[in-house]
Amino acid sequence: MRTKFRPCIDLHNGKVKQLVGGSVNENSPETLRTNFISNEPAEYYAKLYKDNNLRGAHIIKIGPQNDLAAREALKSWPGGLQIGGGISLDNAQRWISLGAEKAIIFITLDLLNVIVTSYLFPDAKFSLDRLKALSDEVGKDRLVVDISCRKQDAKWFVAMNKWQTITDMEVNKVHAADVEGLCQGIDRELVERLAEWTTIPTTYAGGANSINDLELVNALSNGKVDLTFGSALDIFGGTQVKFADCVAWNNQE
Repeated sequence: MRTKFRPCIDLHNGKVKQLVGGSVNENSPETLRTNFISNEPAEYYAKLYKDNNLRGAHIIKIGPQNDLAAREALKSWPGGLQIGGGISLDNAQRWISLGAEKAIIFITLDLLNVIVTSYLFPDAKFSLDRLKALSDEVGKDRLVVDISCRKQDAKWFVAMNKWQTITDMEVNKVHAADVEGLCQGIDRELVERLAEWTTIPTTYAGGANSINDLELVNALSNGKVDLTFGSALDIFGGTQVKFADCVAWNNQE
């Protein structure tokens, strides 16, 4: 078992962007901090990942006006990408039929597929019934739970609504929003805890800023946790990490 590089496509207002996670607030748009806006469409990145056989890549729709871009990306690599952002019982199966490998539910836990989070937390309280219903609808092997978390009083709690609302769920036994988009280094303690707790495929996102972070996460997690790079990556305007080096890391295995 060895840590893998997992790529991403973050969509905001229909464009591929890299945002500072904790700055996203629909009620205060002036606080939004953007590290990068791509001149390339989402399908460009989907094809890039396909050409380099980088499975487990996730498309995250941040806010509205992203569905068209997400659909075009899925067309470029049917069955090769995960989709998240606004996923619920009503639409999860439709996204999978459009080509998503998995659906991601934001909490911000990853499992292609559909990514889910806010849907699981009505009134910021975790609903096991909703998780079970969604799992029954699409199958647990097609479901990714995205556990975005923020640290409070030396504990991590799941955050929703673009990282602005802290839920009642403590992350114990995850996407680190406090360092998302800041390129200030990974949360080592959280990576170690994830390795202790996880029994399913898990990807860490937040703060990675060096190709050496792949080796670091591999060592901290004993290869159980994978890693996503965002703003530090050269294909997203960064200068600290080369995409080609990430591909080479995966191919070493």
